[in-house]
Amino acid sequence: MPMFASHDISINYQVSGSGPRVLFFNGSGGTLQSSELLIRSLSKECEVLAHDQRGLGLTSIPEGPYTMAQYAADAAALLDHVGWETCCVVGVSFGGMVAQEFAVTFPDRVERLALLCTSTGGAGGSSYPLHELVALSVEERASKMVTLSDTRFTPEWLASHPTDAQMMNMRGESTTKSADVIRGERLQLAARVGHDAADRLHMISCPTFVAAGKFDGIAPPVNSEAIVERITDATLSLYEGGHMFLAQDPDAIREIRTFLSTGVRPGNK
Repeated sequence: MPMFASHDISINYQVSGSGPRVLFFNGSGGTLQSSELLIRSLSKECEVLAHDQRGLGLTSIPEGPYTMAQYAADAAALLDHVGWETCCVVGVSFGGMVAQEFAVTFPDRVERLALLCTSTGGAGGSSYPLHELVALSVEERASKMVTLSDTRFTPEWLASHPTDAQMMNMRGESTTKSADVIRGERLQLAARVGHDAADRLHMISCPTFVAAGKFDGIAPPVNSEAIVERITDATLSLYEGGHMFLAQDPDAIREIRTFLSTGVRPGNK
């Protein structure tokens, strides 16, 4: 994969697929490798530019602290590097926060905007403070993440829904992380704390599609409703699932991809 040097950082990125140009922002701790299936799905109908955000994956880990403005500026520099003046933008969770920051900072560069399982911060409501989980033991953190991921996921629910249980088991499997990986992830979580775009979302005028899982404990649906209230041309669709609704509801990725490639949004769900 190519690398791009910009100011204090070397950014690992890739361009895949063909069709309308789409800039993809990943979630907390997400990398090109961990999101390969999602990026590949979007690439079926779009030309997708994705990158390891600062501190993550194969991108370098500059000294912190990081700001949401830096994450947005990294992406703008990357667009300049690949020669994209404008594009569609999609952000998942933390990536949705960066996408908001990008859209209010560079509104003329965004053709269409998709904000998935995310929050405005500030007056519009914040996502769950994931940085607080660092203080928990590994077992406590894993247990908490289960119900945050989907508020239905009690032990009783998972015992009677083997597909959901398998999904959470797969999510829980991880290799030992290096000190650098941990440092980069914690710097990202710290930047997330300062996210507040609520009072600036009125600056976004492009067509916007907001999507959320009905049972999301990290970015509850009410937070998505607050986004729609603040953007002039925005619609909301709720899907069967939690924070991982993209993997839980087969309609979700298809409808998001259709919006990015054609601009067509589903009716409110």
